[in-house]
Amino acid sequence: MTTTATATTTATATTTATATTSIAAETYWYEVDSPVGRLLLTAGSDGALTSLSVPGQKGGRSVRDGWRHDAGPFRAAEEQLGAYFAGELTEFSLPLRAEGTAFRERVWAALDDVPYGATTTYGEIAARIGASRPAVRAVGGAIGANPLLILRPCHRVIGADGSLTGYAGGLERKTRLLSLEGAPLSRPAPLPATPR
Repeated sequence: MTTTATATTTATATTTATATTSIAAETYWYEVDSPVGRLLLTAGSDGALTSLSVPGQKGGRSVRDGWRHDAGPFRAAEEQLGAYFAGELTEFSLPLRAEGTAFRERVWAALDDVPYGATTTYGEIAARIGASRPAVRAVGGAIGANPLLILRPCHRVIGADGSLTGYAGGLERKTRLLSLEGAPLSRPAPLPATPR
């Protein structure tokens, strides 16, 4: 069964100009074993997942002092990730909260619409969010900054020429995830224009 990803995306920027004290939001963390390495998950006190990082990930998170290690907020994520890696789940249904600029959040939301087992290009993502052709580079930067690897499927975005370019978790992981989903690992090259 192929379905599109559904995720709750909420932007929460809480800044108050008049506040004299700042209360840091509590962060929970947990690690889950997977075929692509040990996954580090973080969540806020409301249980919404805020990141999923893999070992050696460019820009990935690492455990910080003051974070609470607790499996409780991650039970559903662990179960769904296990089913995904077993080939039994095509759509995650988890509360997600990725914080970024309005542009990045639009790009990340567009990733949710890329179906399991399919691929798209950076240019197609730019078109989906109404960005101009020159904005494709910025779209690539936003995709590379996706804090929710696997859950928000940036691994399904490939180069316009069909190449498996760019993945913060490494191209080997990208290949494994696409293979797991049965997605094409490249796109056929467009035929040259025939003169009339």
